[in-house]
Amino acid sequence: MHLIVDGYNLLHADRTLVPLNPIQLQRERDRLVDQLSAYRSLRQMEITVVFDGWQGGWSTEKRERKKGIDLVFSKLGEKADEVIKRLAREKGAGATVVTSDREISRYAERMAVAVIPSDQFREKIENTLMKGEKDFQDEEERSGEKKKGPSRMLSKKEKRMRSALKKL
Repeated sequence: MHLIVDGYNLLHADRTLVPLNPIQLQRERDRLVDQLSAYRSLRQMEITVVFDGWQGGWSTEKRERKKGIDLVFSKLGEKADEVIKRLAREKGAGATVVTSDREISRYAERMAVAVIPSDQFREKIENTLMKGEKDFQDEEERSGEKKKGPSRMLSKKEKRMRSALKKL
């Protein structure tokens, strides 16, 4: 499984939009990379985080690898949304996109790529890191128990999201 993460969308998933100076922003990005790296070590998956560089970035797309996480900064004049769409198209159904951006979500769904909202993924990361791998696996096993009540067919979108969440 390959996660494609909308970096700033996930970074601001649980906070109000307060302007950050460049030093604070770098600290927040580093903190996010640390969390994703710890999560990756428990779940064994490839993670690519895409950040906007369109307003003050480089003339070409910048890529780097930190703590096992691939970081991509879009080039000057190109939004991270376009890079995420391109990666989703290239990776196809084997990828999962983490974003709350409606435009990216719709595009990924058309490509049959699962989409997980940023706030749900943030919660998943925090629960996984707090509980540790053993507790997390026990919880997944319990969630597979049959429930009573009327059944209802899930949409393809909902099935893809649930399947992706189980794999995380």
